[in-house]
Amino acid sequence: MVHIAQDTPTLFLFPSPIQRKSLTFDESRLRVLDAGERSVIVQAVSDLPKDERQEMGVFFADGKAPARAAFALVTDPAEVDSRIDVERPEAPNTVCQPSTQCPVPKPEDFVLLGYVGIGGVTTSSSQGLDPVQELAVESYIALRGRGWVLADVRIENRSERSAWTPRAATFKGRVGAPLRARLIAERPGPIAPGGQGRVLAVVEVPTANADLVFTLEVLGDGGRRLAIPGVRFPKLIAGDAR
Repeated sequence: MVHIAQDTPTLFLFPSPIQRKSLTFDESRLRVLDAGERSVIVQAVSDLPKDERQEMGVFFADGKAPARAAFALVTDPAEVDSRIDVERPEAPNTVCQPSTQCPVPKPEDFVLLGYVGIGGVTTSSSQGLDPVQELAVESYIALRGRGWVLADVRIENRSERSAWTPRAATFKGRVGAPLRARLIAERPGPIAPGGQGRVLAVVEVPTANADLVFTLEVLGDGGRRLAIPGVRFPKLIAGDAR
């Protein structure tokens, strides 16, 4: 709980860089006086009523978990916080974190971050691809927004003996160097023999007025990898392909 007031600015100092344009707050109730690489200065437009609580949130720039910081702001006549040193818990050294550890992003966060614009999000999908090295793709959905692509992949581990943990992912185009993706698992840990899992692979890409086609490789334990050729990300409508 952060105590703010109309006549006193409150300084938030962050331990790592933030995405300033991702700040979310009610402009009718809060005023951001300044936003820097690691700091935000905020002040109440007017003192908040006793039972009113406002929220301010911002994403960190490095994409690591926890990805977003959120604060509950209140007014207390007897107390005002002039400085808040924000603490960011260190994430365990694993590929993916349980979603319960991170604040759930809201739709407006994606718009403010610039991930969704007038072009919306385009998609393509496929099902029932052939197994490779005892790993099979049940289905995938390829999504594309402004400056990013994301593959939502459901994987079946057809091995009868070995569990498999997805560790990393790359997108390989027809030309250029492979793009290292961020890999997020719906459930952390290995996919058991005969079991199924879901992973998301996402990477930032330049805007282009054309479809993008990649081979997606998901790398895991024991050198086992899953390659998905011809993953197509349809172009955005003209308004966002600039």
